[in-house]
Amino acid sequence: MSRVSRRHLLRGGASALAATALSTRAAAAVGSKGRDNSATVVNVADLGAVGDGRTDASAAFEVAYSFAAARVSQGVGRVVIQIPAGEFLITRPNALLDGVAPPRPANGLRFAGAGKRMTTLVFRPETGPGSYLCRNEDVWSNLSFERMEFHSATPGASFFSSYSTGQAQDYRFSECEWTGEWEYGLALDGTDTNSEMRWEACRVGGSYRRAFLYSGLAKRWKDQPNDQDQFLNYWFTDMKVEYEWGNFLEFPYGGSISCRGGSYIITGKRPESSPEYGTTSTFFRFPVNVHHDSVQRFHAEDIRFEVRNPDVRVIDCVWNGGTVHFSDCDDTAFAYRDFSAEVRPHRYAVGPRGPLIRYDSCQLVGRHEYRTTSAQDTLPALARYDMCLLRSHTAGDFAVPADGTDRPGFVRFVDCIDAGNTSPPPQPASPTAAPPCVTPNPSPAPSPTSSPGPTPTATPEPSPATTPPAPDLPTPSGSDQAGCPAKP
Repeated sequence: MSRVSRRHLLRGGASALAATALSTRAAAAVGSKGRDNSATVVNVADLGAVGDGRTDASAAFEVAYSFAAARVSQGVGRVVIQIPAGEFLITRPNALLDGVAPPRPANGLRFAGAGKRMTTLVFRPETGPGSYLCRNEDVWSNLSFERMEFHSATPGASFFSSYSTGQAQDYRFSECEWTGEWEYGLALDGTDTNSEMRWEACRVGGSYRRAFLYSGLAKRWKDQPNDQDQFLNYWFTDMKVEYEWGNFLEFPYGGSISCRGGSYIITGKRPESSPEYGTTSTFFRFPVNVHHDSVQRFHAEDIRFEVRNPDVRVIDCVWNGGTVHFSDCDDTAFAYRDFSAEVRPHRYAVGPRGPLIRYDSCQLVGRHEYRTTSAQDTLPALARYDMCLLRSHTAGDFAVPADGTDRPGFVRFVDCIDAGNTSPPPQPASPTAAPPCVTPNPSPAPSPTSSPGPTPTATPEPSPATTPPAPDLPTPSGSDQAGCPAKP
């Protein structure tokens, strides 16, 4: 990798870079590097960014991004923007990434920090709602953010706006962290792609007025599914999702989501009730039932949830088809609390085509709630609990209808343990017949050719007072066991 230092890029705003840096000595330097395929590393500290948490570094980040956009060659990005350890203040929206026309579509841009809690970007715009630290409007694919923290210092600001009609896709976040009060983490809009996004070993902290990942920003879902159902394939691995309030994933449109491993905790409550959410905070919220095929798929595996209060929802899903699967998950950490028996952290609306819901080897608190969109007696088996622990109730009381009618008949329980059979297992019954006689094997005679060894000390027999007979089995006189001759 080559490096661009302060000598190759002028300090100042993006306009100064475009007008001066790329047209003089810096342009010549960039041109000489552009003939190979190596990436150029731009360190924002070399552009004037000071990581003291007080000095506005917006201009340095704007320069770094503009240089990266200018160095795209044959549709491929060639720049790594490096951010050293420190706390960098950014006050202007879109300063970290400003992917808008006229820049041509580009593939590949990487932001690299020194480490989580080591590199912190503090976003403090004048107003919160509508202000984004990053925006990508159908320009970039293959974006990577590594080893840094993003902090909202203006309540209601947002991290990333992604609009796509086919170009914006393939985002990766590795060892990143979000803190502060946000409106959105990532907000997805457009008509196509906005797909294939991955989070690995990240921490989602802070709070969210809407959601950390919100798919379907245009809200054009009134009657029929729209093209935003093209937003597909989101993967979360080994996450630490521990935030104060709000929703983690909210998908009016799009889907195909996998969450594997990690800790998921909502630590508090919404400060006030809202018309859409009330006082609830939800990890997985799927609020629209009409979708295209191959969209309604959700999988959660090896996750420990905490349901700390009755307003916490693990999932609230009204899909009219598809699959929902929880495998080896546990939400019983607060099962000892007084409120836990009556919480309903998993809620579904189901119809003739599903969704098909399955829980495998899970430990579950409270009850699960089901709402039906058609007559219950016409529904096939839609939900199955296989080898699960139902911590608070029996299987007959665990799945409940939202309207207080009969127990859902479309729910099946297979080899589950519930609150009705948690007593210690019974001891094996005493045998009705005496065991067969066991005659000790006689000691082998010593070989005449072998030398006699020392005689071992015999182990004393326990006295009858210290070895009581087994209960319920009378000891017959004159014999050690029933029907066995007494020892001489």
